[in-house]
Amino acid sequence: MIAALLKGLALGLMLSISVGPVIFSILKQSINNGLKGGFAFIIGVSASDITLVIASNLFTELFGSLLDYKLAIGLGGSALLIALGIYVTFFKKIAVNESGMQVIQISTHDYIKIFLAGYFMNTLNPSVIGFWLLTSTSLLVQSFNYRLVVYATCLVVVAAFDIAKVLLAGRIRQKLTPHNIHIINRISGLILIGFGVALTWGILAYGDRIE
Repeated sequence: MIAALLKGLALGLMLSISVGPVIFSILKQSINNGLKGGFAFIIGVSASDITLVIASNLFTELFGSLLDYKLAIGLGGSALLIALGIYVTFFKKIAVNESGMQVIQISTHDYIKIFLAGYFMNTLNPSVIGFWLLTSTSLLVQSFNYRLVVYATCLVVVAAFDIAKVLLAGRIRQKLTPHNIHIINRISGLILIGFGVALTWGILAYGDRIE
């Protein structure tokens, strides 16, 4: 099973270090909403990955047919990124106390929203769907145990990196003033908008060339 472990490790590293909107959202959620908010977001992302892994293996043909709707899925994901970016850039407020320090007040309802944001941001990313589809297709000839080790290793590696990002953002947040956090929010919001616009342009310009 060493080969399966190495393959899972490679896939996990590949997915973890890829630059995309999720990594910026993890940092943003952790800085704005603390460790619990960051963990709620990455739990949503992990739940999305698990869903895609199960779907790509149990319903390979059906899951592959999702790529026939890559335009709609991609545009939906782009719209989500742009909407989140606009909200964060122009409407997100930082609560402060009388001493001018950041105040984090999050209810259970807020954690659910953060979880769903992570889940759908990851699920509506065509590149993530393509990644899991190609991975599952390449492993079809392997035994169940081999695939299980590959997927488990990959998901653990990705989750470990996401946890590290949350912890790192938590340490950074302790040294930031509300003003600096507001600036970071605007930057991350603009980045999300940029990703959304770039994804939309890529889909409209080259989506019909991707088989």
